[in-house]
Amino acid sequence: MDTLKNNEVSAVLTGSQIRAARGLLGWTISELAERASISYAALQRAEAIDGLPNMQVRNLQAIKTTFEKAGVIFLDGDYSGRGGPGVRLRK
Repeated sequence: MDTLKNNEVSAVLTGSQIRAARGLLGWTISELAERASISYAALQRAEAIDGLPNMQVRNLQAIKTTFEKAGVIFLDGDYSGRGGPGVRLRK
């Protein structure tokens, strides 16, 4: 199984970012699962973690790509003072 290590978290996304991005778009877990071609259960497990989900890299990339196509921008660093990873929508 091809999984990410904790030090590679900024290369993809966190469970918190998945929850936040889905919330910004108003999507249910079922909608995201269908759009990203990932199981509902896998997404539920990923969203239950604030940090790096224990998930195959290709699934994390599919989620990220799906969100980016819908207008989500992933923030990986200090964008507002002491902020960490986050999300926002393109204008």
